Amino acid sequence: MESSQLSALAEEDSEDFEKPSAFAPIPDRPATKTSLEKYAPLEWLGYFDQEDDVVIPGSNDVFHIYLAGSQGPVVFCLHGGGYSGLSFALAASKIKENARVVGMDLRGHGKSSTDNDLDLSIETLCNDVLAVLKAMYGDSPPAIVLVGHSMGGALAVHVAAKKVIPNLLGMIVVDVVEGTAMASLIHMQKILSSRMQHFHTIEKAIEWSVKGGSLRNLESARLSVPSTLKYSDSKKCYTYRTPLEETEIYWKGWYEGLSEKFLSCPVPKLLLLAGTDRLDRSLTIGQMQGKFQMVVVRHTGHAIQEDAPDEFASLVINFVTRNRIGPHGIEIPGLRRPLQQ
Repeated sequence: MESSQLSALAEEDSEDFEKPSAFAPIPDRPATKTSLEKYAPLEWLGYFDQEDDVVIPGSNDVFHIYLAGSQGPVVFCLHGGGYSGLSFALAASKIKENARVVGMDLRGHGKSSTDNDLDLSIETLCNDVLAVLKAMYGDSPPAIVLVGHSMGGALAVHVAAKKVIPNLLGMIVVDVVEGTAMASLIHMQKILSSRMQHFHTIEKAIEWSVKGGSLRNLESARLSVPSTLKYSDSKKCYTYRTPLEETEIYWKGWYEGLSEKFLSCPVPKLLLLAGTDRLDRSLTIGQMQGKFQMVVVRHTGHAIQEDAPDEFASLVINFVTRNRIGPHGIEIPGLRRPLQQ
């Protein structure tokens, strides 16, 4: 076959199938998104249903919350240090089909504003959560499940241990155990200082969070990372909203005595871990005695709710269903095993 015939056939193939010809000297490259598009921030709408500010009476404290769902028990979510309520956005979009979800920006985080944003003592944080619950629901709240990640997990335990929340019916703690947390505190300043500190654009911050930071889910990073940043006029760039390195005085108080407090909380408990080597002795004994349920969520980083939001949401819904939390529990087809005949 002549070369001219080959060229003609190649042109026909290209026109018929609208794909690069094998005979083309330079194959067309597939279209790729620019970094600006790939790492562009996402809005929370469509994940949560609304946002609101909770003003605490008798103070200048205003706590920002995100809400999803309209019925069922309230899954009240507390994020980790340096994160925000949007850390739970992807999971909330799934959970809200069966329960209500509240994601709170803690003191010094997200869009919340207080007289002292650096006071992250466990006592102050506990009082903040209790004040928000009181302002939202008064003295007769609906069924509540506290969910906390990392620092927020420790906070959930401390809040529950006070035994002052009416209708607290469950607690889910995400990837925090006293022994591991206490041991890691001596390295925390080094870890914080090793992070990239300044970003020219929000897109660069999102890109770094999934390439060099702690997140593995790009969609979640595009939702949650912008709320963890603030713009510095003096430095002409974005920096972290929460200066965690300035709060070291409070770190020990978050985790000290956590295991015993966790075990003593008189509600159904679920511990979600990203690794299997994190149980200390008292938790190991407690698990053997059936005092709590533990699930290891593999192939995720520290932020399980961000890296594996579908699995996280399923675990939350299963927990609520199995423990019949709410006025009559939640019956979800396919999630409950049929009774053995």
